[in-house]
Amino acid sequence: MIKAIFFDIDDTLYDTSGFAKLARKAALNVMIDAGLPLTSEEAYLLLREIIDEYGSNYDKHFNVLTKRVFSEEKPLLIALGMITYHNVKFALLRLFPQTTRTLIYLKKQGYNLGVISNGITIKQWEKLIRLDLHHFFDHVITSEEAGVEKPDKRIFELALEKMGSKAEESVMIGNKFNEDIMGALNSGISAILVNSKLEEHDKAYLKKNNIKIDVISHIGEIMKIL
Repeated sequence: MIKAIFFDIDDTLYDTSGFAKLARKAALNVMIDAGLPLTSEEAYLLLREIIDEYGSNYDKHFNVLTKRVFSEEKPLLIALGMITYHNVKFALLRLFPQTTRTLIYLKKQGYNLGVISNGITIKQWEKLIRLDLHHFFDHVITSEEAGVEKPDKRIFELALEKMGSKAEESVMIGNKFNEDIMGALNSGISAILVNSKLEEHDKAYLKKNNIKIDVISHIGEIMKIL
C-alpha cells in the first residue's frame, strides 16, 4: 500500500523548459543594450556553454559570462541580467494543468507528499512558494542537503528517512527516466514517468528486468492510478 509520494519539481509540476530560454534571452538583450559587445545569438550560445559547464543550479552564470567577455566581472551588467531573468521567469511561471487539483486530491486521500530534487534547497523552496505549492509538501529533499544528486540511492534513502516511509510504501513521480525513475527503482521505490516518453533502450531495460512502471502524459492521470 502506497503511503508516501515523492515528486520532482522542474518539468514535473510546472513547465521549466518553456520559460527558461525566454527568460535568458530577455536578460541577455538587456545586457547587450547596456554594453555587452555580443549579438543576441553569440550571447545565448556563450551562456548555454557556461550553463552546460557549471550546471543549471549554479547561480553566477552572468558573472562568468561578463568575465569571459571583458576579462573581469561587470557588476552593472550582471545585476541587469539577473533581475531581468528573474522578473521574466516569475512572470511566465505556470503550473501544468491539474497540478493543484491533483495535489489536493492526494492530500485528501491521506498520502504524505515530498519532493526529491537536484538543486539548492532555498531555490527549490522558492519555486514551490512562488507556485503556491509549498503547503502541500511535508519535506523537500535536495541534492545540496544529501550531498549527492539523483539517481544516487543516498538521496532517495534520505527522503525515505525524513518521511518515515518504507521504500515499498513509496512512489516517485518525475519526468527524467535516468534520474527520477532509475534512481527510485534502484532504491526499491515504485515510479511513475510523467511528461516524457520512454526511449527504446529504456523499454528494453525494463522488459529485460521484468519491471513495470506507469507512463502518463500529464499529472492529472495520477488520480486514476492512486
